[in-house]
Amino acid sequence: MLTTMRTIELLDESDELANMVLHSDVAEHYRECLNRLNKDTEAQKLIAEFGKMKEQYEDVQRFGKYHPDYKSITKQMRDIKRSVDLQHTIAAFKKAENELQKLLDEISVIIGQSVSEHIKVPTGNPFFDTGSSCGGGCGAGGSCGCSA
Repeated sequence: MLTTMRTIELLDESDELANMVLHSDVAEHYRECLNRLNKDTEAQKLIAEFGKMKEQYEDVQRFGKYHPDYKSITKQMRDIKRSVDLQHTIAAFKKAENELQKLLDEISVIIGQSVSEHIKVPTGNPFFDTGSSCGGGCGAGGSCGCSA
């Protein structure tokens, strides 16, 4: 009975933490940037162009430099990617998304480290990945030098 009550308390506290993140300045900024991105017709047009070009690029990549349109499609892909990356609304959204991800990574590391300093928390960010040289769940049974 005591274990069940403690589990319920932990779940309640995790809900509270999630609610704090949801109502944080970082999450609010993310939602504002997402809303602006969704309403920006220029950005949406660029994203759609990028999607179409990505399909062509993936087709060309199957054959590599032997595809007759390899050079032109590759150049067009670089150009549209640059346009997408430099578009103000898209860049602001990506920055806000990264800031929110950083907050979530920091929280994950704090929770994991509070349990044990040996807990591997997969953040996708080498700055936060701690522990052995394998950087998290290699599944190779220790062949990378970790003690899996």
